[in-house]
Amino acid sequence: MHLRNAFATVLTTLCTTLTGAGVLGTAAPVRPHAESVAKTSSPRSLYVLHCAGCHGMDGSGSEQGQVPDMRRLGRFLQHPEGRKFLVQVPGVMGSGLNDKDVAQVTNWVLTTLATDIAPQTFVPYTSPEIAAARANPLSDVMATRARLLATDQHPVGPD
Repeated sequence: MHLRNAFATVLTTLCTTLTGAGVLGTAAPVRPHAESVAKTSSPRSLYVLHCAGCHGMDGSGSEQGQVPDMRRLGRFLQHPEGRKFLVQVPGVMGSGLNDKDVAQVTNWVLTTLATDIAPQTFVPYTSPEIAAARANPLSDVMATRARLLATDQHPVGPD
């Protein structure tokens, strides 16, 4: 019991000393105009915040959750309607991102995560292209996707 009281006394003295010295019990001063340490404006960080929750950090999606594998989006670019389709899916349309950010994230996904795309032939998306696609939403996403995949010239198995 004597040891427990001695420990409590030492602990109390230490905490009191550190608190008085400003080490414990204080917060960093508020800096309302301080720049964030974690930038959320890069395409990768926007992907993490708006897409990775469903598609995963590697873009693999979820077969069980019927979330498409973003690593195989390049095959859609082979179709005249495929390019527009990629930015008309519900996850893009309802992402909360502006047209510029959607273009940047889509370009990042297609040049970083997608493994079935020829970089030398890829044409980056633009903000006006995204705006035009958003102005004409798909009426049946699954039917359009199925139709595009049925005419896929390079099938590689299910998503």
